[in-house]
Amino acid sequence: MIDEIQRARDAALAVIGSSDDASLDRLSGELLGKKSALAAVKAGLGRLDPDARRTAGQALNEVMAEIAAAIDDRRAQAAAAALAARIAAEQLDLTEARPLQPRGHLHLVTQAWERLEDVFIGLGFTVAEGPEVETDWFNFEALNMGEGHPARGEFDTLFVGRDPSEQAGASGTLLRTHTSPVQIRAMLAQEPPIHIVAPGRVFRRDTPDATHMPVFHQIEGLVVDRGITMADLAGTIEAFTRAFFGEGFTSRLRPSYFPFTEPSAEFDIRRPDGSWLELGGCGMVHPDVLRAGGLDPEEWGGFAFGFGIDRMAVMRHAVADIRDMYVNDIRFIEQF
Repeated sequence: MIDEIQRARDAALAVIGSSDDASLDRLSGELLGKKSALAAVKAGLGRLDPDARRTAGQALNEVMAEIAAAIDDRRAQAAAAALAARIAAEQLDLTEARPLQPRGHLHLVTQAWERLEDVFIGLGFTVAEGPEVETDWFNFEALNMGEGHPARGEFDTLFVGRDPSEQAGASGTLLRTHTSPVQIRAMLAQEPPIHIVAPGRVFRRDTPDATHMPVFHQIEGLVVDRGITMADLAGTIEAFTRAFFGEGFTSRLRPSYFPFTEPSAEFDIRRPDGSWLELGGCGMVHPDVLRAGGLDPEEWGGFAFGFGIDRMAVMRHAVADIRDMYVNDIRFIEQF
């Protein structure tokens, strides 16, 4: 009977080894079920004497367990093979093709923009954004630039869809003339403390020349918190100057006037050769601007600063004419 059990085992393992996943469930019944060869052997155990029955029964149980394990292993192999076949059929070649020609590089202004963002993020600021098409209230009124301010006229500002019969300075929609409206939006959208920089594109009615463009880029900074002083502003400007330009540079503030800050200042940087260069404007946020942003100036204070990103690129690369950065002359672009 032991020989009969072994023959049934060998036959079963041979069948299992050549089967596919679809036939394994059927084979399990045929090899281990009531009508299998092993079941017939099991039925004949009763004719054996006790010792032989014990030996044959143990061998039979071991073979049945071996066959069941072989079926499970074969089922796992078939599933793995099916998965591998599916992956092979569905795989995509995502290899990046190397271009025959160089792809180029970031524009000068974009390089300066991203470098400025990196510096200010390193100083603890977050980057804020706002729409390029603004309302007169966000662009002027909320920034303490009342009726009659020269910037609110058609000679300086590009209005969108305003009736020509409307008087200069009337409310309307316009292409923003600076990124300062983002300051108002930030104050209205979040509770202090606020530490943001707002880079972006701005528009003015300027005639292009070596130093001006009708479309250019600015970055504004705003800090609002309790106990903010002019010393915090000066320290931030100095930290930015050293981080962006290097240890050989320093900064200074000169008294000035802006309607949205009080007191106001221009800030200059001193180059290693000792010469000074005006960079931008700054000051303590005017109480009326804080009120427009929904904040109580008796509780909160802050400072703001801003300067041109295009000018930073011009300074960094000693570009003689700002218009050269926008004519897409490959001879110029390849230098940077």
